[in-house]
Formats: sequence, structure tokens, C-alpha cells
Amino acid sequence: MNFTEESSTLLSSLPVTLIEARILVVMGVSSSGKSVTGKAIARRLHAPFLDGDGYHPEANKDKMRAGIPLVDADRWPWLSTLGKALHEAAESKGVAVGACSALKRSYRDYLLAEAGEPVLFVFLDGSQELIASRMATRHHEYMPQALLASQFETLERPAADENVLTLPVTLPVETITERVIKAVPHLKAFKRKQ
Repeated sequence: MNFTEESSTLLSSLPVTLIEARILVVMGVSSSGKSVTGKAIARRLHAPFLDGDGYHPEANKDKMRAGIPLVDADRWPWLSTLGKALHEAAESKGVAVGACSALKRSYRDYLLAEAGEPVLFVFLDGSQELIASRMATRHHEYMPQALLASQFETLERPAADENVLTLPVTLPVETITERVIKAVPHLKAFKRKQ
């Protein structure tokens, strides 16, 4: 049987068992579709959506506008604020969906620690060439295309032992959303009880 490259990637990236979580974070490099996908998932789960971009301090935004990549010291306070906000939203609504680049394992681990509970990461995976072509067609408030290379240099693809669902950015948002919803039946059951 011949599998497409996409099918092979999907099969190899699915963990044996996902840990149930009431916080979902759509992650990936800039222009991978985190916000659009996160909003679609949040709508399906009747969940609040927290866009990580909104939690950056102004100093981070100024650096990025100037084409200066963020360093770890810039990211820790941002990740802490976002992680705590996701936890508060999940406490209030029973479920929360966020969008955050979460490029390094250490960032994901820190976000998890600051949230104080399990998080399911949804990694939108795509090549630098494809993401660059997408980025060229959109305007971002403070993320110039010049920073895309540094995002890919920073990116540590999630490992098999992380609580992650990896999906290719080439899939339609509706398909990605449907696959995520199927992976979190415990959240659908929760919503039916509301």
C-alpha cells in the first residue's frame, strides 16, 4: 500500500494516547494559521479563545516590529502571563483554546507549568517555503517576513513524548478542526452536560 507523504507524517506524528486536557494550544511558526485554526476550534467547543499575540508586552512587539528576534528572556514573562490566563479561562468555562508559537520544548514545558494543568498542543506543521508564501500575502502588526527564518531556526518540533497532535498546514482549517475535535471527546461530553 502506498501512503502519501502527508499520510505518513500524520501516522508518525500521532501519539499512542493523548492526555486529556481542558486547555488546547495551537502552535507553530508565524503565518502557520494558529489564530484562524484556534478560533475555529474554540467555536466548535464553545470555548474562549486567547491569542498569544495579545499577551506580548509592548517591548516585545517593538522589538519584532524592528525586525529583532525575541530571546528567551523576552518570552518567559509572556508565556507566564498566557499560561495563567489559559488556566483562568479553563477554570471559568471548563475549556480554553489558545494560539501561541511555543517554538521550543522549554517554552511548551514552561507554558504547561504556568497553566498548572495538562495542555494539548496542536502543532501546525509546514515547510519554510510554504509558510513564507503565506506570509507574503498577509500583513501582521509586528511580525515582518524577515523574522520567519529565525522562527524556523528556533523551532523544535514536538517530540513523541509530548502531548501533541501534529497536523499539516496544507489541510483545510475545517479538516484540522474536525481532527482536533475528534481527539478531545472528553470536551464534547463536557459541553453536552452544560
